[in-house]
Amino acid sequence: MSHIAIHRAHRLNPEQVRQATEEFIARLAERYEITYHWQGDSLYFERTGIGGQIDLEPGAIRINARLGFLLAPLKSVLEQEIHQRLDEFFDAPPAAV
Repeated sequence: MSHIAIHRAHRLNPEQVRQATEEFIARLAERYEITYHWQGDSLYFERTGIGGQIDLEPGAIRINARLGFLLAPLKSVLEQEIHQRLDEFFDAPPAAV
């Protein structure tokens, strides 16, 4: 199983980051048929072959995803798209992990 782990800084207040995260996941859900739900400040998502969560932290967002065997070869493509969407919705440079 392959993993994607991204930690990204942002300058948004809690309401703005939650709204941006909702828009971010809605766009991915539409494209990849992902289902998702909120539990506190964590958003859990899944579909066949992928699952994970997005954690909202003060000043940062953390994304962890597990890719199944069939999606593992697409890891770099998926990771690149996540970074592009984060640029679009959060407008902040990647944070060092």
